[in-house]
Amino acid sequence: MSIDKTIGFIGAGNMAEAMIRGLLRGGDFAIAQIAASGPREERMRELRDTYGIYASTDNKVPAASEIVVLSVKPQILDRVLDEVATAISPEALVISIAAGIPVAAIQQRLASGTRVVRAMPNTPALVDAAATAIARGEYARESDLDDAKRIFDAIGMTVILDESQMDAVTGLSGSGPAYVFLILEALSDAGVKVGLSRRTAQLLAAQTVLGSAKLLLETGEHPGRLKDMVTSPGGTAITGLHTLENGGVRTTLMNAVEAATLRSRELGEALLKKNG
Repeated sequence: MSIDKTIGFIGAGNMAEAMIRGLLRGGDFAIAQIAASGPREERMRELRDTYGIYASTDNKVPAASEIVVLSVKPQILDRVLDEVATAISPEALVISIAAGIPVAAIQQRLASGTRVVRAMPNTPALVDAAATAIARGEYARESDLDDAKRIFDAIGMTVILDESQMDAVTGLSGSGPAYVFLILEALSDAGVKVGLSRRTAQLLAAQTVLGSAKLLLETGEHPGRLKDMVTSPGGTAITGLHTLENGGVRTTLMNAVEAATLRSRELGEALLKKNG
């Protein structure tokens, strides 16, 4: 069943396009229900030609939708809200995917009582494999969460959390693809070092990460147990694991998530302070 509302994307980068593609493919919205905006006319023409949707350089057009998705970088969200605040209906549902920006900072710029949902998808949305967390603001209703979940389910899987946990989500799954790509690059380099071609090493590394993640998701087993399934006494895997532990890979990854979480919190606090 489709969502019988209009939806507008303010900001039409890769994430917005992934969402538009997923929503149209899943039948959640018809072409006529979707509008998007961005600063470059050539990009808007590309979206019109590819998907048939309304796309314009005027942000106030999608801002007039019943569901408004703020899909811009956090650094420019303040300026965009200055531009479109009066065009957003007090009855609209506003969904923000700006990393680190709390609901309160958005509500400050909109009409009193505006319903806001904060979301944190990640870049695997481009291949319909996003991990997204959503959290509702004080005025959002259960039906708003239902609509938001259906929107993000179109590009992957979605979990509903309290907003207090969203900075942690940004540090883990929001930033996580960058960590995984770094690991994949290192594994590929290692494969080349021990004699594999670059293409073979990259394919094996990527499929290994994909298969391992799928095994964890489908079995529901603890990752430590799955790790133990690979290791055997005196074998190759335990030797490699010893080297990883000796290099502090576990601590380094934990520190990376914590640092990214703190940075997300700083971005939100800075905008709240500016608006306050």
